[in-house]
Amino acid sequence: MNAFFAQLMAGLATGGIYASLALALVMIYRSTHHVNFAQGEMAMFSTFIASTLIQAGWPYWAAFFTTVVVAFAMGAAIEALLVRRLRNAPVLAIVVVFVALLVILHSLAGWLFGYTIRAFPSPFAEAAVAGGLLSPHQLGAIGITLLMLALMYVFFRYSPLGLQMRATAENPTSSRLVGVRVNRMLALGWGLAGAIGAVAGMMIAPVVFLDVHMMSGVLLYAFAAAVLGGIGSAPGAVAGGFIVGVLENLLGTYVVGAELKLSVALVLIIVVLVAKPTGLFGKAIVVRV
Repeated sequence: MNAFFAQLMAGLATGGIYASLALALVMIYRSTHHVNFAQGEMAMFSTFIASTLIQAGWPYWAAFFTTVVVAFAMGAAIEALLVRRLRNAPVLAIVVVFVALLVILHSLAGWLFGYTIRAFPSPFAEAAVAGGLLSPHQLGAIGITLLMLALMYVFFRYSPLGLQMRATAENPTSSRLVGVRVNRMLALGWGLAGAIGAVAGMMIAPVVFLDVHMMSGVLLYAFAAAVLGGIGSAPGAVAGGFIVGVLENLLGTYVVGAELKLSVALVLIIVVLVAKPTGLFGKAIVVRV
């Protein structure tokens, strides 16, 4: 039973990491109704920037918030310079561009920062908590994920910018007619996704170490979390992240083994898309034609 609870708590900690990246995927989807396959590489690239600043002598939190700002600017720039020009392109062309962006960022990070695996510091003290089942970093990562979810809820529910972003995602044409600057809202959505992804990368790096391949598997789990919860639902992405994390740990330990843990995410994606494409918290959209 102790081993079961240990795996359960470890799954929740891992799920918090998946949930944070799934939030970034949801932000992009709500802005453009496309899945950004380069989101993981954007987070990895931002984490390398934070590592470089810390190695240069910056305090952790100064490097943290500077990286968030840089990641926001990078996400907004990608939307303005690249995605905006593909607004009327076929879906397949957009998918190819996102995959190309993934490869470019991956290669650029290796060229600039090298392929050596690095340690990345955690801002939380090194001591076991929750009866020794969770480390402070794991607990802190869960707390930061829930904090980001709360901030997103307040932003979209109560702020004028958040309401304009929601309107833009629902109906860009009508939003333009009432004075909403749609292009600015889309750039803001990509910027926020970049910032959230950077936070996710900095929470993941102390666990898996920092290298150019660190987000490859994490992105798949995050995508499974977003699909499970509902690709357009931020609370669903967080709930899906925790569910995927727990299932991965429990099934990997007691059913399929560690070698097939990644297949859990793939099977989960297929089952959800077949049985309930809108996810647990998604809503079916009815269009009158």
